[in-house]
Order: sequence, then C-alpha cells, then structure tokens
Amino acid sequence: MTTAWIVAAAVLIGLPLVSYLVEWLRRAPAAPERLSWAPEIPIRYVTVGGTRLRYITVGQGPALVLLHTLRTQLDMFQRVVPALAKRFRVYALDYPGHGYSDIPKTAYTPVFFVSSVAGFLEALEIKDAVVVGESIGGSIALLLAARHHPSVRRVVAVNPYDYDGGRGIRRSSPIANVLFALNDVPILGATFTRMRGYPIVKRILEGGVYRPDAMPAALAQEMYEVGNRPGHYQAFMSLVRHWAGWERARSEYKSIDRPVLLVYGDHDWSRVPEREADRQAIPGAGLRTVKDAGHFLALDAPDAFVGAVQDFTKGGA
Repeated sequence: MTTAWIVAAAVLIGLPLVSYLVEWLRRAPAAPERLSWAPEIPIRYVTVGGTRLRYITVGQGPALVLLHTLRTQLDMFQRVVPALAKRFRVYALDYPGHGYSDIPKTAYTPVFFVSSVAGFLEALEIKDAVVVGESIGGSIALLLAARHHPSVRRVVAVNPYDYDGGRGIRRSSPIANVLFALNDVPILGATFTRMRGYPIVKRILEGGVYRPDAMPAALAQEMYEVGNRPGHYQAFMSLVRHWAGWERARSEYKSIDRPVLLVYGDHDWSRVPEREADRQAIPGAGLRTVKDAGHFLALDAPDAFVGAVQDFTKGGA
C-alpha cells in the first residue's frame, strides 16, 4: 500500500511538471503573410484597446462582418468569403486570444469579447453592417444588437452558443465531454491542456462538422499550431471558465430592435427547445434550419450559409 501511494504521489507531482516542459518545448508558428486559401486578400492589423487584432476585408457593397466560433479564427470562413464578397464589403477578424491576434492577460468573459468586437467596428468606422456570427460569434452579434450598437443593422446568428451553461461543446464527442469536464479541475485541467496533441485537437474540431471531410486538414493543423502561441491555452481555459455567462446574456435578447435571423444546422450541438427559446426571446426573429449540417456551418454547408445571408438581406442589406 505504501509503495502504491508513493507511485501515485510521484505521478501527481511529476505529470504537471512534465506538462510544463512539453508546453515550453512547443514552437509558436509565425503569423502568415498571406492566406493560404486566398493569397490575393491582404492581411491587416488594427489595435483595439491596446490589443492588436488580425483582420481581412474584401469586396464592395454594404458592410458585412463575420464573427468566428470559439477556439478558431477568421479562416473558418474561407468557403463563404469569396461568394459574400461579390455583394458585400466583407470584414472578418481574429478575436483577442484567437488566431494571430494578441493574447492579452485578462478574463475572457462575454463582456470582454463584445467590447472587443464593438471596438473593432468603431476603429474601422464600419456603418450599418450586417453582422453574421457563428457560435459565440452569433451570441456576440445578438448582444451588440441588444445593446443597440449603432454599427449593427441586421444580425444573422448561426448556431449561437448561449445554452446549457456553456457546456454545449461537450455534446460534440466523448473526448470533448471528458476534456472539457476536466477544465475546471485544479491542476489536472491545466495539466491535460498542456499535454494536448494534434490527434486530440483534430478530433475535437471535427466534432463541429457533420459532413465527412468538411473540416479542411490544413486548417485543423494550423489551428492546432496556433494553440502553441504563448498564453493561448490559458486564454482558452479562461474562456471555458466563463462560458456560463453566454447563457445568462440571453436575458438581454428582449431588447433587440433590429432584424434577426437565427440559422441552425440540424446536427448542431444545441437542441430544438434551446433554439426555440432563442427565437421566442428575440422580437420578430426568423429561424432557418439547414439539413445535414453541424456547428461549424460555414465549413459544413457554405452554400446554405451564403444563401441564408443573401435571402435575409435581399432588398434591405
């Protein structure tokens, strides 16, 4: 028994130390000078509240802002940007702590994300925009509308992430359920996060799509490598710890006074009653369901994504 306790203690002490070494040995990727999927689109940066944010803008027409999902980056929209840019002036950014934007040491709360996106809109003087967001991007768009941000004219909220206390991603796969359950466990959660490997991260990302091969292998690899940037995993753990705040923010939806379309993949992590709760909470909101699609709709069903936006803005972008 004594030997067993010694071995257990050695593991409990040694594993966290090893995880720190693993994290220290990781090499952060250099920020790309060009987008692999659209090298003709310039990569730009703007500073908002002391944080340098990466973004792109392309096309001509009414402003349309794309807000990506949790733990991802603007490249999630690679299959819809070219089509949308034929009608809109399209903007897409990496949130703080995501992609190649700065990673400030702060609490990654809903308030922080909403204020960061609001600051982005103001810094670029974007007016009368259609704001299209997936996951927490959809929730950010809805909160901007609820707070009557003057830059927001219409909102398309795709699979908004505002239910089940922020635990929706745990429904995506058994491995995601286990790993995100460990996030708040002292020592253990951070240890397992530091020990992350590409096969695990790839599997979790694939849990966001329903259609086979909808997650581009190159994008999954890049998002894994982005996680090696100093401070990235701590920022993501902070985001996870504050997920419950997205559901609490639903109470503001009743204040929305501009057109809203809710779009859900029929295999999204949300459940039908949760989707209906959003529709009822938002005055006059429409709801569209996309067949054979999951949480990352812009990757899973890009034509349906673009079609929903175009139909909703036809004659009133």
